[in-house]
Amino acid sequence: MPSGPRFSSASTLVSSSSPPLEAGDHLTRDEFERRFDATPGLKKAELVEGIVYVWPSVRFEGHAIPHANLVTWLGTYQAATPGVRGGDSGHVRLDFDNELQPDATLLIDPALGGQSSISADNYLEGAPELVAEISGGTASIDLHGKLRVYRRNGVREYLVQRVYDGAIDWFALRQGQYEPLPLHPDGTLRSEVFPGLWLDAAAMIKGDLASALRVLQQGLQSPEHAAFVAKLQLST
Repeated sequence: MPSGPRFSSASTLVSSSSPPLEAGDHLTRDEFERRFDATPGLKKAELVEGIVYVWPSVRFEGHAIPHANLVTWLGTYQAATPGVRGGDSGHVRLDFDNELQPDATLLIDPALGGQSSISADNYLEGAPELVAEISGGTASIDLHGKLRVYRRNGVREYLVQRVYDGAIDWFALRQGQYEPLPLHPDGTLRSEVFPGLWLDAAAMIKGDLASALRVLQQGLQSPEHAAFVAKLQLST
């Protein structure tokens, strides 16, 4: 399996007035956005430490299915938690050298004290509370370059599902470092930022979404989740 991004030339058809967005380019964030917008058909590209990564076509079982399961799991939590918002594959402006496009984000509404915000031109700016990535052939950057960027910019939790390894890594930011979330005695992983966001990692890895959602429902019925919802409502 490939261990890193495959550079793609499929994005080279752009108007004569704008250079193409090419993998490996060293660009400012503003120039990255300008070239991205000028490149027809481009769906996923990221600026990581000032370097452009352009991702090739998405495999169905290697990415699309686990991506859909992940977004469904997070979306179910969002639906039960007023004041929490989620996103799917939206660009996030983190700093001048980094504009990433995580597979999923979960954040506390900025109006309720969340640490990110929505810009005037409708980008997410700053670190969302949780970022999640489906990592097929991208594990080398997801667990190294991107991890460092998310940590440095204050993303409080970072989840990576390594599809080909059959594993899920879920990190919490503590004193400037990412540490793995501890496994609960019942075998679940539980968010420290979003109470009630419980994950049956084994079920998610197997693609057993129904079981993963049953465990999530248990989290949503917990006293911790009820207290979190009440706290968010007091902030309105």
